[in-house]
Amino acid sequence: MTHHDSGSEQPGHISLGEDRWLLVAVAGLLSFVAMLDMNIVNVALADIADGLHVSAATAQWAVLGYQLPVVALLLPVGRWLDGVGMRSAALVSIAGFGLSSALAAAAPWAAWLIAARLVQGVFGAALFVLMPVLAMRSVRPQLRGRAMSVPATLGPLGAVTGPAVGGLLLDHFGWHAVFLVKLPFCLLALLVAWVAMPRDARLRRPDHRSLADALLVATGVAVLLLTLTLASDDPWWLLLVFAAIPPLWWWLRGPGGRPVTGVLGASGLFRAHGAVLALAAGFAAMHYVVALHLQRDDGVSATTTGLIVLAFPLGMGLAGPLGGRLADRYGARPVAVTGAALTAAGLLLLVPLDAGWSPWQVAWRLALAGVGMGLNGGPTQALVMSTAPPDRIATVGSTVQLARSLGFTLGPALATAVWGLTGSANGVHAGLALAATAAALAVPLIALPGRPPAPVPEQTTDAAHT
Repeated sequence: MTHHDSGSEQPGHISLGEDRWLLVAVAGLLSFVAMLDMNIVNVALADIADGLHVSAATAQWAVLGYQLPVVALLLPVGRWLDGVGMRSAALVSIAGFGLSSALAAAAPWAAWLIAARLVQGVFGAALFVLMPVLAMRSVRPQLRGRAMSVPATLGPLGAVTGPAVGGLLLDHFGWHAVFLVKLPFCLLALLVAWVAMPRDARLRRPDHRSLADALLVATGVAVLLLTLTLASDDPWWLLLVFAAIPPLWWWLRGPGGRPVTGVLGASGLFRAHGAVLALAAGFAAMHYVVALHLQRDDGVSATTTGLIVLAFPLGMGLAGPLGGRLADRYGARPVAVTGAALTAAGLLLLVPLDAGWSPWQVAWRLALAGVGMGLNGGPTQALVMSTAPPDRIATVGSTVQLARSLGFTLGPALATAVWGLTGSANGVHAGLALAATAAALAVPLIALPGRPPAPVPEQTTDAAHT
């Protein structure tokens, strides 16, 4: 491992000597834990409500309290991380994430729990941006496909396995365990980062203008996320989306948003971000519709449903490393397009789903879609991150994570709305058709190359560091 002088390179840059696969593994571990946390608490809400003597609506904030700051702060955190030391940011983020999770487990009342989860979400936003940046900067450019496939595969696996792990912990140890389970992973990641990452620049506090930009984008994204979440129960909540427009428009037209849109436009990355959002929405809509259909319409037990749906992450986990290797050998774009096409094919084959299907008939289609997602995830991430200007990698990483997070939220909301509009008889087919259409849309979005990267204007560069 080669140490370097922090003043000789971009803040937060890890100099590329020999490949540091240990740091890539840390990025994957953090991706798994952060995404696990997005779903593991859902299964414990009833127990949290009983244990803390609060309503189910109040207990729901144990989930929203984490999700809102994670998604709302991704863009401001990404711009901030472009100007700070990567090692310092990683150590603080991992330590803060673990400590706030421990505080959530120790909560004696609901206000404490919600506050701890809000703080954890702030550190979680930093982790979400750090993961792809850390994986990309830890290996040589010709190995980025393999490196990016690690967090790109383990993150969704954490999201899918969250409910199963949460249920197991809940049955044996109680709701406190769903927060404590992440601590060993955080301690391991903290130790490896402390030892293996080269020393670099110190952290700096955001200035007043950066804080104002963060407030604007966080407000707009938080309203948007709340709208999509509430619309799952009542589509009329979608009207609330108009409240998110003013703060986001103000931010986009100001000194905070122009550097972000300038980088994406100059690098031709908008279509790739649209593909990430479309695939995430298709996956989330499919997962929601299939699980609901199997349990509610077919009367399948929760355990059997979990085993059937497990075919998707199994296919994804097996194909993820292969996708990275193929991307490094043949190029990221053709592998990403192939993966998106396989995902769309698997979801399209699910559209006729009915009560007469055996578990195997459902599982192999889910596995096919999972293989496609595994082939797509790492190469798409490598394609996007490799196109980013060197001093804007964290910014671009944050926009990719935001697109994926919004897709995960948008998918179930749209599936619920379509199900309600088409009626209970056709709702399953309509929801799965929506999922397949979203995945199919990703194919041309990735297949069409963007413009070659253009130099970022000098004023954009300056604005991003103020």
